[in-house]
Amino acid sequence: MTNHTRMNIDSLLKQHSFIKELFNAIPCGVLVINSKRIVYAVNNGLKNTYGVSRTDIGVKRPGDILGCINAFIDKKGCGFSEACNSCAVRKTAIEAVSGNRISRRKIKVQLMVNGKPKEFVLLVSAAPFDYDGERFAIIMLEDTTELNVLRKRLKEEHSFRGIVSCNHIMQDVFETVRDVADSTIPVLIQGESGTGKELIASALHNESPRANMPFVPINCAALPESLLESELFGYVKGAFTGAVRNKKGRFELAHGGTLFLDEIGDMPPLIQAKLLRVIQDGKVEPVGSEKSISVDVRIISATNKVLKDEIKKGNFREDLYYRLNVLPINLPPLRKRKDDIPLLIEYFLNKAIKKGQKVKNVSPEALACMMDYNWPGNVRELQNTIRFALIKCKGQTIKPGDLPVELIEHSEGQTKKGASRKLDEDSVRAALIQTGGNKAKAARLLGVGRATLYRFLSD
Repeated sequence: MTNHTRMNIDSLLKQHSFIKELFNAIPCGVLVINSKRIVYAVNNGLKNTYGVSRTDIGVKRPGDILGCINAFIDKKGCGFSEACNSCAVRKTAIEAVSGNRISRRKIKVQLMVNGKPKEFVLLVSAAPFDYDGERFAIIMLEDTTELNVLRKRLKEEHSFRGIVSCNHIMQDVFETVRDVADSTIPVLIQGESGTGKELIASALHNESPRANMPFVPINCAALPESLLESELFGYVKGAFTGAVRNKKGRFELAHGGTLFLDEIGDMPPLIQAKLLRVIQDGKVEPVGSEKSISVDVRIISATNKVLKDEIKKGNFREDLYYRLNVLPINLPPLRKRKDDIPLLIEYFLNKAIKKGQKVKNVSPEALACMMDYNWPGNVRELQNTIRFALIKCKGQTIKPGDLPVELIEHSEGQTKKGASRKLDEDSVRAALIQTGGNKAKAARLLGVGRATLYRFLSD
C-alpha cells in the first residue's frame, strides 16, 4: 500500500463533501482498514468516543489506535500477542477484508482510557469494498456500554428478590416488604393462586435480619390433619405406629428463622387451635410428648381465600385470624397488572435461554393475545404458557398459533366482538411501552382503531 493510495482515499473524502460529511456524521466510531488491517481513515465519532486523533493513524492497526490491552502485551502491538488470536475485533477485521459482510456482532473489549483499563461492550459491523484496485473494509464500532448499564439498572429497578414487576401496585408491595422486614410481627399474604405469595414470603425473610437462618415452608392444604400436626410440631419415638425415632417439626426446624404457612385457610380447626396456642406461648409440644419446646419463629402465612368469609362460614377461627393478620399484604392478580406482561415474558424467555433453549421472540400478534387474556392462573399460568410456546414454536418467533388453545379461543372470540372491545389502563400502557409510544402501532397491537385509542387517552 502506497502513500499515493492513502492520498486518493483522503482525496475521495475531501472532494465528495457529502460523503465526507456523512462519514463524520455517523454517531458511532468508523475505521477504514486495508488488507493488512492497517487503519487508513477514522471518523469524528471514533475520535470523540475513544480519543483517537488524525496523527494516531500512521501505520497502526485497530488495537493500537483504540488502546486495546492486548496490543500492549507484545512490543510489536496489535495482532502479535497470543491473546490477539481470540480477539473478536481482529477476527471481524480479517473476515471483512477477506470479502465477508459482517452484520452486528456484540463484542467485549478492554481499552486503555486515561492510562486505566476500561471494559467496553461494542456492537461491531463491517463490510468490504474495493477502491483503486485495493481491498478495504469499513468497520463500525457502536459503544453500548452505557446502554447496557442502563438496561441492567432498569432491570434491577423492576426486580425485587427475584420478583419482576414495574406495576405501581407491586412496587408498593415491595416497599411494604422493605418497611416490615426488620420486624418480627406476623404477616398475612392474600392473593389468588399463582400471584407469587411464596416469593413475597421469601423476600420478607431474605430482607430481614433472619436471612441467614432457615426459611421453612409448609403447604397446609397438602396434608391430612394427622400428618399436618406431626409435620408442624414434630413427634417423639413411639407416639404412633411407625414413629421409630424422634422427629423435629417445622417450628423447630425454623427456629431463629421464618415459618411460611401456605394455604392457611385450609388448615383443619383442631390444628388452628394448636397453632393459636403456639403463637401465644412461643412453645410447641411434639405429638406424644409431655414436654414443651421454646421456639423463636417469625410466622408468615398466605391464602387464596377470603378469610373473613371463612370465619362467617365457621371454617376459620376469628382469634387466629387477628393473630396472623397483624400486617396484611394483598397481591393483585395478573389481570390487574397487565403492564407487567411484556416484562414477565422477557424474564421467562431469558430463563429459558439460560437453560440452553434457542433464542425466541414474541410476535406483536402473540403479545396482543396475551395482553388481552385475563390469566385466571396468574403469573404461574403465564410462565406455563411461555414454556408451552417454546416447545410448540418451530421458528424463532412465537406466534398466536404457538399459544395454548384457551388463549387462541379467547383471542378469536374477542376478534369477533370487534369494536365492542374495551380498553383498560394497564393494557394501553403496556402497548405504548411495547411500541415506543407509537399510538398507531399500539392501536393495532390492542386490536382497536386509532380513534378508539385516542378517545381513551383523551378521557
